[in-house]
Amino acid sequence: MWAIIGLGNPGRAYARTRHNAGFMLVRRLARKWEVRLRKPRFHAKIGEISRGGRQILLALPQTYMNNSGLAVREIIRQRKIPLEQTVVIYDDLDIPLGEIRVRPEGSSGGHRGIESIIQEVGDTRFPRIRLGIGPLPEGADAAEFVLAPFPPDEMKEMEKSLLKAEIALELILAGRINEAMSRFNQKIKVQ
Repeated sequence: MWAIIGLGNPGRAYARTRHNAGFMLVRRLARKWEVRLRKPRFHAKIGEISRGGRQILLALPQTYMNNSGLAVREIIRQRKIPLEQTVVIYDDLDIPLGEIRVRPEGSSGGHRGIESIIQEVGDTRFPRIRLGIGPLPEGADAAEFVLAPFPPDEMKEMEKSLLKAEIALELILAGRINEAMSRFNQKIKVQ
């Protein structure tokens, strides 16, 4: 079984904010795959599907971003999902809007949701897809910026990121994470 976990904050007030980029992708997948994300279980809204010969669990932690690890720990422990088959999707201020990055493991990079996961599971070896929401405007407060909704023009760019992330995720699920990294971990050239 695979777990696909999007990070964000629960509630309508946060639904279209930059910090909920991970939620956006999981909700998009749930619609596309016709999976109903049910009431909270394991501190998360979850839905399951058998797809391409794989069992996949989609999850939206309901613990708020900074405690995401509580949900991830419960999901992998209760469902006996290997950490290497737990894909975490989240926003990243250091990546420009419209770009994504794929990694098989690594540090938190200062992201509190990822810090929480590492602390709760005691390991950094889980694949992740980082969705660019940057750059932080000069003089802007990072906390206010990530909790603000995407303006319409930025949402169009975010849609491009979500499409790229869908493709990257398919490659990861097929055991081709190196191909996903090769394809998506390159900076967009400014013309």
